[in-house]
Amino acid sequence: MNERADAPINEIAVFVAVAQSGSFTRAAEEIGSSKSNVGKAVQRLEARLGTKLFQRTTRAVRLTEDGETYLQAAQQALDGLREAEQQLASRRSEPAGRVKIDLPAGFGRLLLPSFIQLRDKHPKITLEVALTDRMSDPIGEGWDVVVRIGALPDDSELTVRKLCDLRLGLYASPEYLARRGEIHDVGALAAHDAIVFRGPSGRLRAWTVQDGEAVREYSPQPVLVLADGQALVEAAVAGFGIAQILDRVALPYVEAGRLVHLLPGADVDGPPVHAIISLGQKMAAKTRAVVNHLAETLQREGR
Repeated sequence: MNERADAPINEIAVFVAVAQSGSFTRAAEEIGSSKSNVGKAVQRLEARLGTKLFQRTTRAVRLTEDGETYLQAAQQALDGLREAEQQLASRRSEPAGRVKIDLPAGFGRLLLPSFIQLRDKHPKITLEVALTDRMSDPIGEGWDVVVRIGALPDDSELTVRKLCDLRLGLYASPEYLARRGEIHDVGALAAHDAIVFRGPSGRLRAWTVQDGEAVREYSPQPVLVLADGQALVEAAVAGFGIAQILDRVALPYVEAGRLVHLLPGADVDGPPVHAIISLGQKMAAKTRAVVNHLAETLQREGR
């Protein structure tokens, strides 16, 4: 049994042009081809379908009954393709579709409220957001954008965009300071309770502080160790002790009176923030819109 190949779209388009114009000659002119090529395309289509689509006379070209049936289906198919092309073109010019974003836990909660502005500007974008401090795999896990703080993987299949720089400072709650006393210099830290972050590598993250003219690394004796950035902030707010926190993350709590910025002169430059995107021929408009929003939001807040 011989299987019949599906008719190429160009042959269907030629058939529709002949049916609508009622002439092989006019159809050839409309599509920029020759009358001979148009005739051969229709013949190939009729051979595939196993039926005659036109009644040909010296004066006119008319559709057969089968031709009328096929014309209706062909027009609907071509109209559907044109509509799809228009939708795709619209997506290229107007960002639309789902964007999957993976954000650091504490830092991500800082950015969540700004997504309302993104929604207002690009209402056709749908966001799917995860908050995690582990280094996610943009390619293997299907993320469109992974935002990470600090060291990045060395991977040629990824493209990276720097979003902003951060500062690291020491913070504690007013209740903790009322209970344990004010801190006036770096040397006094040794007598206080420390909340320390355990990074994805499994190592405790030492505090880096500016002590006069020198930048020192200080490994406090922790009373609480946490591997979640947001939990670290919440523990400091709850009064467990002193934590070293990114300035952008701590700022809303300082403004609300829930954290106190200790020893501002001890602040140091923190790690940069990057957006990691799977490398492709061209970044989708929806992804570019999200990355641009993240960069603009962080740069605006930094000022």
